[in-house]
Formats: sequence, C-alpha cells, structure tokens
Amino acid sequence: MDSGPVLLNVVDVEATCWGGQPPPGQVSEIIEIGLTVVDLAARRRVSRHRVLVKPARSEVSAFCTDLTGLTPAEVASGVSFDEACRTLAEAYGARQRRWASWGDYDRRQFDRQCRATGTPYPFGRPAEHGHTNAKAVFTEAYGLRKRPGMAGALKIAGLPLEGRHHRGEDDAWNIAALVLDLVDREAWPRTGSPA
Repeated sequence: MDSGPVLLNVVDVEATCWGGQPPPGQVSEIIEIGLTVVDLAARRRVSRHRVLVKPARSEVSAFCTDLTGLTPAEVASGVSFDEACRTLAEAYGARQRRWASWGDYDRRQFDRQCRATGTPYPFGRPAEHGHTNAKAVFTEAYGLRKRPGMAGALKIAGLPLEGRHHRGEDDAWNIAALVLDLVDREAWPRTGSPA
C-alpha cells in the first residue's frame, strides 16, 4: 500500500556579511531563503523556491554581493523577515514538515533572528526537533573525520554543483541532491512527516 509522499524542506539561507566585523549598528540578517521540497518516498526533488528578504538592520556589502551575487537593489525588493517566515509556514508547510540544512548555521540564524525581532519561528518547535543537520549525516555516512562544505561533499559524492555556490536557491537544490544520495545509501534518518 502506498503511503504517499513524505516531504522534506531543504533550506539554505544567505545573510548580510562583511569581510570582517559588521559595521557599527549592523547585524547579520537573512536576505535570501532557498527552499527545495524533496519527496523522500519517491526519492526526488519536487520543487525549488526562493524568498528574497529585505534587511532591516543591515546593508548588503560589496563583499556580500561578491560572495552571493545578491545586490542591495535586489534584496531591497524583498519581503520583510516576518512575511518571509509566514510564507515558509503557510506556503511550504514549515511547521508540519521536517527540514534539513547543511550544518546548523541556518537553524541558528533563524532562531537568533526570530528572537531578536519577535517574529514567530516558522518551523516546528523546539528548534532542534524537526531539523536534520545534513552535513553531520553525510560525514557519518561517508566515514569522514572532518565535516566537508557543501561543494566538497558534492565532489565526494560524485555529484555536480548546479548553479551558483552561495546562492540560497541553488545551494538548497544541491543540498537536496546530497540528501537524496544519503537516502539511496539508506543513511538518511527515517523520521519524516507526511505531506
């Protein structure tokens, strides 16, 4: 009997950043949320999404633009962080679905920014539950001593890097490919929620 899709949200964020410390009065804020929906049962990526977020307490530096390709004008057209979190919850089922990211940075950044702004956390609570650190799962599955970056992990797995590295939408798509590699190896945690 077919149990139907088991959907996982793979999330990657880009945030304002600088070559050193933030300028006085500025803090690192999410400016892009990349999200790829993976059907774990069908073992395929089913959709990819991008939410641009307008920073409220920082500006996009030249360093950040060089790294991500995101310009100040582009992110100025984004939605507020509060609206972006509502979109994750309402349009992409973030409170019901499990989610994954490459490492814990994305989870911690959402937690930190939600606390700082009073924005409701878009994922299931508590923050640690419902989240899978794909980097940790990959490192264990491949028997590695050091946790590789996403681009390095793609090379190890023999997968191509699709799109631009450090672009949230493309990174989420690539991380989803790594998740599916781990599913094929039967190394991905079996916990999951129905669609």
